[in-house]
Amino acid sequence: MPQIASANTSAHALRELSPAVRDAWQVISAAEDIEEGHERPTLLFGQPLRYLREGGDIRVWHAAMPGQLLPVLERYGFVWTSLGTPPAGLFEIPEFAEPDRFNICAGSIGVNVSAPRAIENFLDMGHFPYVHTDILGAEPHTEVKEYDVEISYERDEILATRCRFFQPRAALSASEGQEVEYIYRVPHPYCSVLYKSCPAEPERLDVIAIFAQPTGEETMRTHLMLSMIDHENSLASMRRFQQTIFGQDKPILENQYPKRLPLDPRAETPIRADKSAIAYRRWLSQKGVNYGVIPQSA
Repeated sequence: MPQIASANTSAHALRELSPAVRDAWQVISAAEDIEEGHERPTLLFGQPLRYLREGGDIRVWHAAMPGQLLPVLERYGFVWTSLGTPPAGLFEIPEFAEPDRFNICAGSIGVNVSAPRAIENFLDMGHFPYVHTDILGAEPHTEVKEYDVEISYERDEILATRCRFFQPRAALSASEGQEVEYIYRVPHPYCSVLYKSCPAEPERLDVIAIFAQPTGEETMRTHLMLSMIDHENSLASMRRFQQTIFGQDKPILENQYPKRLPLDPRAETPIRADKSAIAYRRWLSQKGVNYGVIPQSA
């Protein structure tokens, strides 16, 4: 009886999720962290899941319904599942397939804030000089220059271009400060992909992605992926560099209030530097995303 009650509760909770999140692929783990035959627990939308690798295949199921396997997808070094009916594939990051890149799972880190708050922070260049001092920014170079943002309904994503910011140490391979060009993509309610100037090969771009796993309305796990062109530094040092950056963001994120992201444009005062955040909130609202957010009131 307890298991039946749990299954009924879970079914009700899933019905409360909007299709925009229930039927999307959601990240749950780095593939390299899943051991053969070793069952592991996790949370997705507050629902207890379990997963393991068995005979080379990864299996994922709801803890209250062990006989019903959930869909599984392995992409970009991570494992994705869905509590609904997901599409055939995931958004594309074509650079990941380039043979001379180092593709790195840079860590999975729990954070006490909603997944949308973490994505919004990832889009914010204005905090670089104050949170990532002498790495991604430094005073007096605090201006966020004018940039372009569009919501593409054809591609179903947000794209921010012409983003430029002076950085003392834009990447581990950087030897001096430079104005760095950024391109931001948001192809998923809880994922963002950043393309930035590559110090080693200026005509190409490094890729940094944040895949946020909404474990609860106000908690999440951040999964970091790097696709780098860097033949001078070790994978471990590149991973440490990115974890240092996120380690500086974590206390800022956990002190956000409210922890869920308000979608009402009047809830928090925007400035010019927040153009990407404004577009992101509008896009979430238009898609009907209702988890990890405070919906816009009628």
